[in-house]
Amino acid sequence: MQLSLYYGEFITIALVHFLAVASPGPDFAVIVKQSLTRGRQTALYTSVGIGSGILLHVTYSLVGIGLLIASDPLYFTVLSYIAGLYLFYLGIQGLRAKPMSAGNKQDLAQHKPQSPGKAFLTGFLVNGLNIKATLFFVSLFSIVISPETPTLVQSVYGVYMALATAIWFSFLSYMMTMDNFRQKLLTKAHVIDRFMGVVLIALAIKLVLS
Repeated sequence: MQLSLYYGEFITIALVHFLAVASPGPDFAVIVKQSLTRGRQTALYTSVGIGSGILLHVTYSLVGIGLLIASDPLYFTVLSYIAGLYLFYLGIQGLRAKPMSAGNKQDLAQHKPQSPGKAFLTGFLVNGLNIKATLFFVSLFSIVISPETPTLVQSVYGVYMALATAIWFSFLSYMMTMDNFRQKLLTKAHVIDRFMGVVLIALAIKLVLS
């Protein structure tokens, strides 16, 4: 198998994927929220979770489940509502954010880092339950990738997209938690948290209605 035959296909996939992952959406909103209210470590674990969620969509696409979900209104509706409810839950959490005060332990505890497992799961669920991401990968594997492309090569594409996604959001997590930038925004973290809560709720409503 000559991998050089698939360079053009890979470059197209990489470009389309980058444009998609760089577009603001639930993943971006959650990373901003985690970075500014829970810190870099939590945001990095969340980024890895988001990247791992990509593998779920890739698996759907490789075995044909994604096409089934896209073509069956019942499956599509059920997954849309599940994803919408989860985003709505995260949004409500953001709306409940309170200002931090140096002498208030309860306020400080509100912003303590999540456990690695919980942070990872947050990212994985936000991405893995995103029905629009499923549709994106079904379209990508159906239109951009040739039917003659071996499954192994398609799997390599999927692993690349998962790693690229995790790296991209890890980079955002790092930038959003640089000391000078973070210290300036930390006093307004509750405002940003509430704003991102509104964004997540709006995304949840849009997902369900569409």
